Amino acid sequence: MEWLEQLKATDPDTYEFMKKELGRQRDGLEMIPSENFTSLAVMQAMGSVLTNKYSEGYPGHRFYGGNEYIDEIEKLAVERAKKLFNVPYANVQPYSGSPANLAVYFAVCKPGETIMGLNLSDGGHLTHGFKASITGQVFRSVPYHVKKDGYIDFDEVRKLVAENKPKLIWVGYTAYPRAFPFREFGEIADSEGAYLAADISHISGLVVGGAHESPVPYAHIITTTTHKTLRGPRGAMIMVTGKGLGKDPELADKMDKIIIPGMQGGPHNHVTAGIAVALAEAAKPEFAAYAKQIVSNADALARSLVKNGITLVTGGTDTHLILIDLSPIGKGMGIFAQEALDAAGITANKNTVPNDPSNPFYPSGVRLGTPALTTRGMKEHEMEEIGKLIAEVIGEIKRYKMPENKDERQRYLADFRREIKENRNLQEVRKKVLELCGKFPLYSGFEF
Repeated sequence: MEWLEQLKATDPDTYEFMKKELGRQRDGLEMIPSENFTSLAVMQAMGSVLTNKYSEGYPGHRFYGGNEYIDEIEKLAVERAKKLFNVPYANVQPYSGSPANLAVYFAVCKPGETIMGLNLSDGGHLTHGFKASITGQVFRSVPYHVKKDGYIDFDEVRKLVAENKPKLIWVGYTAYPRAFPFREFGEIADSEGAYLAADISHISGLVVGGAHESPVPYAHIITTTTHKTLRGPRGAMIMVTGKGLGKDPELADKMDKIIIPGMQGGPHNHVTAGIAVALAEAAKPEFAAYAKQIVSNADALARSLVKNGITLVTGGTDTHLILIDLSPIGKGMGIFAQEALDAAGITANKNTVPNDPSNPFYPSGVRLGTPALTTRGMKEHEMEEIGKLIAEVIGEIKRYKMPENKDERQRYLADFRREIKENRNLQEVRKKVLELCGKFPLYSGFEF
């Protein structure tokens, strides 16, 4: 491809690292649930002349000239989003999911007002009011939790809502493996007149593909990233539902104004084009089959893990996401599992589990997902095999224990990393991973 040849000639160092990253993606199992592989068409839109243009404002109302074609691309993306999600308003300009969520706060809340979201270690997101996030500092955050079985504690939710009367409630999660309970939260929010914002960043592809219930009948506001199950570029969208406009007819205008000029400058037009392409792809019948296969694969993987002795939060999944609980073998084991899996060619991420005996820096869980594997064409049979491989890897870390003394941890982890590089069982798993990846090539015909 000519543009890659230009890159190689101009900056061979960057070119080589990109080439190596493509090889890493091709030769490993990408299982972080918030990651996926875009189509070549999305990447072509991203690496285009659209990155050259400034476009503050909205179509027909820009602060710069020369936006006639940019306007058409953004309108295309907006109309596709509205149709696909069945909403009357969509904004495709947020740079990413966190800025999109922050915009929601300032569109409907004043600093100091009460907000609610799922506690971070229970599966919630930083931007839903965690104390280290600006959202937990500017607003009064009252987190809700899950029960011992890992499911949301609705008795607690109702009690907290009645006592605190939040202005805004979040339903949407980053490490909760079960179906998002939009109807229940819609009823709870309505009981106290709160806004309900559904953050569907993880499941938006499942929603449009018919593999998960839509939040549209229950939520006032919807946010989503575009790069997870939706399989688009790294961007985000904010949508307002008919219910939201019924609560506040000016809500869409408030969202527009808080994005620009309130929070952002010019939109990233190349990302907007990538979103438009991804939405066109998601509207095709084959995408619905893909979304359903993601869920089927996650269920098959969960069942394989359980069969091979691995403990899962809630015992399984309804979505694309699985959360392994390693606390039965020791606290803070997530980092050991993540790095051992990485050595075996399986990319996952350490994550807290409910009632984690450790902390977010050394959590006791591992988060897995099936979107990227499904994009490669893998199905239930492969999930059965991958579950066995993951169990084998976890078996190799059981003899390690996180030191209680914080000063000893870095030395202990350094020794661990040296040992796993030489672990023959992990090397055998790596060979099996390479063999499996070879059967499901990624980006065929695309070469450096």
